[in-house]
Amino acid sequence: MQIQENVSLKKYNTFGMDVAAQYFATFSNVNELEEILNYSQLPTSNSQLVLGGGSNILFTKPFAGLVLKNELKGIELIKEDAEFYYVKAAAGEVWQNLVLYCIENNYAGLENLSLIPGNVGASPMQNIGAYGVEIKDVFEELEAYHIKDKTIVTFKLNDCQFGYRESIFKRQYKSEFIILNVTYKLHKQPVYNTKYGAINTELEQMGVTDLSIKNISQAIINIRSSKLPDPKIIGNAGSFFKNPQVSKFRLHVLKDQYEKIPAYKVDDMNFKIAAGWLIEQCGPSTSVSWKGFRKGDAGCNPLQALVLVNYGNATGKEILDLSTDIIQSVAAKFGIVLEREVNIL
Repeated sequence: MQIQENVSLKKYNTFGMDVAAQYFATFSNVNELEEILNYSQLPTSNSQLVLGGGSNILFTKPFAGLVLKNELKGIELIKEDAEFYYVKAAAGEVWQNLVLYCIENNYAGLENLSLIPGNVGASPMQNIGAYGVEIKDVFEELEAYHIKDKTIVTFKLNDCQFGYRESIFKRQYKSEFIILNVTYKLHKQPVYNTKYGAINTELEQMGVTDLSIKNISQAIINIRSSKLPDPKIIGNAGSFFKNPQVSKFRLHVLKDQYEKIPAYKVDDMNFKIAAGWLIEQCGPSTSVSWKGFRKGDAGCNPLQALVLVNYGNATGKEILDLSTDIIQSVAAKFGIVLEREVNIL
C-alpha cells in the first residue's frame, strides 16, 4: 500500500483538469482497499472520492481528501440459462473492453453502448445509456463495499433505483459504497435496437444487409467518433447536459413555435428533447451560436454543442461558468432548464 500526498489528478480525469488530491492511492483488490481505508494516519473526517476512468467529472478546485483509483480487473462468464449469459466485470475494467469482450463472444445487449468513455463501475452509478439502451435494461446485480460497516453488499435491480442517468449510488449512497463489480444479463438471441435513425443511416453507408451486434457496435462507434472529440487530444467528458423531459402538452406548445425541435417518446405522456439542439439555437448573443463557441480554452465542440471542451488550459471554473451561461440562455429562450450530467466537484 502506498498513499501519496498532493498528487495531480490531470491524467486521471478526461477534462484534463490539473488539480491536486490531498491524498491519493490505488487499489486492485478488496484487501488493499481495506488497508487504505484503515490507515491510521489519515484524518477520520477525510472525504473520499473513487475514480474510475474520470470521464464524468469536472474538478473546479483541489480535492481536500482521499482519492482512490479503482484498479480492480477481471471479466468472466459466471453462468448461463436458456435465454441469457451472465457476465461479471470488475469495476476498474475499461467499459469499452467489456463491450468488445461481449461482442467477440456473441453476448448481446451492450452493443448500443459502444465507445462510451469510462470504467465499468460508473455504468450503474450513472445508469449510462445511448441509442435507446440503458444499463438498467441489462443489469443483473452488483457488489459494493460499505465503507462504514466494512462489508460487501449485493444490490439487485430494484435496489439501485435507476433513473435517467441516475441511481441510488449517485444520491443517497453517494459516499457510502464503493462498487466492486457488476453482473450483466445478456441475450443469447440478439434483440437489435436500431430505432434511432442515425444507426440505420450509418448501417446503410457501411453496406450492411445482415444485422449483427458487431455491425451495430461498429456503426455506433463511427457515429460517436464523428461527433465526439477524443479526450486524449481535447479534454471533455462527453455529453455535459442531460436531455430534458417535457410533457406531451408542453412539447405541443413548443412545436407550434419551433417546428423542427427533435423529441423522442418516453411514454404516452412524456418526451425527451435533444439538449444539443436547444443549445445550438442559443448563444452568447443573438447572432452567435454556442456551437463552436470558444472563450479562452473553454468552449463548445463545433460538431456537437452538448459537449463542452477544454482546449488546453481552461480551469474547471471556466467550464462551469460556460455551462451556467448555456443553461441560462436555453431557459430564457425555451423555458427549459437544462441539468448537468457531469458531476461537479
